[in-house]
Amino acid sequence: MNDTDRPGAVSDTDGPGAVSDRERATAPGTARPRRWWPGVLLLAVLVPAVGGAVAVEWAAGVLAREGTRPLRVTYEVTGTARDVTVTYPAWQDGGLSAARLTLRSLPWSGEVRTRGFMRGGSLTATLGRSGGEVSCAVTADDGTVRTASASGAFATATCDGF
Repeated sequence: MNDTDRPGAVSDTDGPGAVSDRERATAPGTARPRRWWPGVLLLAVLVPAVGGAVAVEWAAGVLAREGTRPLRVTYEVTGTARDVTVTYPAWQDGGLSAARLTLRSLPWSGEVRTRGFMRGGSLTATLGRSGGEVSCAVTADDGTVRTASASGAFATATCDGF
């Protein structure tokens, strides 16, 4: 294959002033078709990136406000049982720990204060060998209320999700 067999090549037989396809495409006054895909690609990258940045900034503001908001959590255990073990989350110095009590009579209540996201866990009331009935309730300032009941030997009432 010689140079004149290539598409767009000019051969000596084309005559004087013949213009190749390549020259014709780049000649002044010749309009090249605009490529639209780079703009679409740019939009496909920028729109999610800007949307993600806005969502992260909004979430950071919400988390900052929630993290400093004081919260009071009240625990209650009631019933007829005489031997109950109560386990509940306690927050001290910004850390979460578990408190455990053995009660010989009911009712019992407790209150803890924390800030924002330092909450969660579960209040459990476990009956002893003597059985009986027990109910637990957890109330948080934000209106969250959880309750549960159990009866019989070694049964457990669990209030969680607060």
